[in-house]
Amino acid sequence: MAEKLGEYRRKRRPGRTPEPIPEREGTAGSDDLFVIQEHHASSLHWDVRLERDGVLVSWAVPKGLPMSPDLERLAVHTEDHPMDYLTFEGEIPAGEYGGGTMTIWDTGRYETLHFNEHKVEIVFHGKRARGKYLFLNVKKDGNDRGWLLKRLDPADPGRAELPSFLAPMLSKPGRLPSTGEDAEWAYEFDWSGRRTLIRVTGGRITAYDDSGDDVTGLYPEFRGLGEQLGATETFLDGEIVVFDGGKPSAEGLGHRARATKNSAKRLTSRFPAFYLVNDLLHLDGRSCLGTPYVERRDLLDGLGLAGPHWQVPRYYLGDGGAVARAAREHGLAGIVAKRAGSAYHPGRRTGEWLSITGTFVQQVVLGGWRPGGGSRAGTFSSLLLGVPHEDGLRYIGNVGVGFAGDELEELSRRLFRLERKTSPFRSVPDKQARDARWSRPTIVGEVVFGGWTDGGCLRNPRWRGLLPDVTADEVELDG
Repeated sequence: MAEKLGEYRRKRRPGRTPEPIPEREGTAGSDDLFVIQEHHASSLHWDVRLERDGVLVSWAVPKGLPMSPDLERLAVHTEDHPMDYLTFEGEIPAGEYGGGTMTIWDTGRYETLHFNEHKVEIVFHGKRARGKYLFLNVKKDGNDRGWLLKRLDPADPGRAELPSFLAPMLSKPGRLPSTGEDAEWAYEFDWSGRRTLIRVTGGRITAYDDSGDDVTGLYPEFRGLGEQLGATETFLDGEIVVFDGGKPSAEGLGHRARATKNSAKRLTSRFPAFYLVNDLLHLDGRSCLGTPYVERRDLLDGLGLAGPHWQVPRYYLGDGGAVARAAREHGLAGIVAKRAGSAYHPGRRTGEWLSITGTFVQQVVLGGWRPGGGSRAGTFSSLLLGVPHEDGLRYIGNVGVGFAGDELEELSRRLFRLERKTSPFRSVPDKQARDARWSRPTIVGEVVFGGWTDGGCLRNPRWRGLLPDVTADEVELDG
């Protein structure tokens, strides 16, 4: 035993490392225990250890166990470890051999089919490690440290292989959904970044731009994302953003996008890049493409992704008007609306995702209407809109478009019941007041519009819907 653990002892200093350094030799057991440890050392790898003749025969596997028989992985044979290592987890101090964090990825029993210095064939019976595997000593140049690790049996039933590439789903330009549809939509901020999909396997990332080009080398600061995910196999969708003063910088992003692999490292300090993740397309043998958007986001949140150069910005279910206002207040280009139940369609542009830019949103109080004619006879042609002011409503314009279905009739009935003889506005232009009918200012709605006129009125307003949970005295002028 002393000879078997000799190299292990020589590489470790008692009192400097929390690793077990047993004084006594171990005794042979049943030769059927294993442990796989995720080791965040100078380079992420997984240590596979098999009980054999009183020690743990060990290999370092840089990319972890292959889950498919189509994959082969390098396995570096390392020194035998003591049996106490079966339960070891901890932080090995920097400067010590193997310095870094070590956690147990899986542990359990294995079955031996063949075991010698050239070939090890076993069956794992763990929680995560399951199946038949072959360790094969390739012995190059007399070096017996180089082995290959391969899965021999088929992948687990129902397991979906991690795609080599997925094209991003695209949005269509569109309008902000109505308030009546709000609950069916989720909203994200548009960060004006470069659309980038990241494939993660074996703790390593591959980043693809929206054309499918490999841009991994242009963003060295994202390497830690793969290490944080460890053995998790996943495909992420997001955008790369460079910030300046807390706002997206097109100039900074341009510098990073035009960089070479050599210049990218120099630019990381001047124009640091951030990966904002907003979707999950694949997770540990499961395709998420058909999973509804909000469920994909729940899975994404469950990964706990947060790092110095990556994060998962929150999304907002409903309340698109507030999200659009917040985007404008923070100087963002706009928002993206996604149907809460939408699947992910790689490479397709679909109306289930809407890109909404240049949109102002304003809550309004209805103070009257102009009677309708023709197809709108018996209802209204437009609504007179205002916001509360200390001596009455301040008039900010009329809206006559954007009403869906039976909304015209329903609004008309409500307004007619609230009709009064005098105007609730401080003043209204003569052209609008000439045939106007007035109502008590209690109904609150929301409009989208293209900006403000020099006279302080809404430019090209469009009705979005009623806001039944907002009272008139809560309405304020935005912008």
